[in-house]
Amino acid sequence: CSSLAGIMLLEVFLVLGTLLIYFLFSKKKEETLPFKDGWWGRGQKPVTKEDSSIRPFKVETTEEELSDLFRRLDQARFTEPLESSCFHYGMNSMHLRKVVSYWKNQFNWKKQVEVLNKYPQFKTKIQGIDIHFVHVKPPRLPEGQAAKPLLMVHGWPGSFYEFYKIIPLLTDPASHGLGDKHIFEVICPSIPGYGFSEAPHKKDFNSVSAASVFYELMLRLGFNEFYTQGGDWGWLICTNLAQIAPNHVKGLHLNMVSVSKLGLTQLLSVLLGRYFPGLFGFQDEDVRRMFPFLKKGLYRILSESGYAHIQATKTHTVGCGLNDSPVGLAAYILEKFSSWTDMEFQDLEDGGLERKFSLDDLLTNIMIYWVSGCIVSSMRFYKENLQKGIGTQKHEKLTVQVPTGIASFPNEILHIPQAWAKKKYTNIVSFQFMPRGGHFAAFEEPELLAKDILQFVDKVEKEQLWKKK
Repeated sequence: CSSLAGIMLLEVFLVLGTLLIYFLFSKKKEETLPFKDGWWGRGQKPVTKEDSSIRPFKVETTEEELSDLFRRLDQARFTEPLESSCFHYGMNSMHLRKVVSYWKNQFNWKKQVEVLNKYPQFKTKIQGIDIHFVHVKPPRLPEGQAAKPLLMVHGWPGSFYEFYKIIPLLTDPASHGLGDKHIFEVICPSIPGYGFSEAPHKKDFNSVSAASVFYELMLRLGFNEFYTQGGDWGWLICTNLAQIAPNHVKGLHLNMVSVSKLGLTQLLSVLLGRYFPGLFGFQDEDVRRMFPFLKKGLYRILSESGYAHIQATKTHTVGCGLNDSPVGLAAYILEKFSSWTDMEFQDLEDGGLERKFSLDDLLTNIMIYWVSGCIVSSMRFYKENLQKGIGTQKHEKLTVQVPTGIASFPNEILHIPQAWAKKKYTNIVSFQFMPRGGHFAAFEEPELLAKDILQFVDKVEKEQLWKKK
């Protein structure tokens, strides 16, 4: 009888021990996003090992491609704009005529190709598709100092070219008055389906897929620990990468954040935060950027999200027209560079496009889409990420433990206060209200963004925060 009681007691201890181990370790497991080992190439995955070589790449354009472009520009049909409509109905066709005239008569694509090729570019095959990336090492390093690897990821309708002005500020900060305490080795890949990265040939390539591909890329380049930075889709891809490999990502820097789940406190803050900001952790600048919420939140999202609904549902239909017409492509993309840089630019006849960018820079970005024929596959990324609904994916339900820095630019379409962001990013070590700038931060305000990245990395390194997560 006593032996039977002993066995029962042992079984109880085993059950309790199993439960204790489960509760101790299950949370940890849930906080890590599974690496997505996919196959995105044509047909069946081959049984032979994938070629992991890294090949040099240069942007090249043929005379035939340029002749075809100019023929299409010459044959463009323009619509007559409404009087005094400025950019409130989208791209103003009167200004579009001026852009197209510059494109035909003054823009020098061959010269811009030289600009694109001034940084080393490469391709390597990962999970069945060719991944294009820019890889820039520091021109000089102080003795005993190592460069810090930094992965920078663009979004839509941008490209790797967005980072061309910030790269020298990060790889050679001392020459630009930013000191030499932290020097970076910068890797800027093109998202698969964007620019010169091959488009996936299978359905369901989403942000987690891209994060997994870029994680493989960084490991292939020999980086076991690295920093990541992103805005737009780069925000989500880098966030997912931090969820997949929290022990490899030393720090996550974002110039845009979004949250897919709001609790009761956040919903109440929308109603009452203007009147009781301290109660909800809002600062004065949060209140200024968020309220009145109907105007600066809900209405703004509704007026600016039509493209996203199209791209998340019937991508290929509208994509056919954009891929066939360079003028249509330019109108579709330039409108975003107007309103997303500053919503008030819609009141201007030229959309304020040249207040923050040169036409050469804007057209170079458009040409990357045109010569690669990637507009359809780039837009498709919306469908792959949103077709299952907002808040339904595993990564949306997981927090981010990695040390996080957020540069909050005042003209971002929707302001997310730190009080909301910390529900998702539990280890925010830097949240800075930037003095100016909008959605395309690296393209528009490279120095401001570079300074914020440097101060964030300084905090992480000084306190070795990545070791404490």
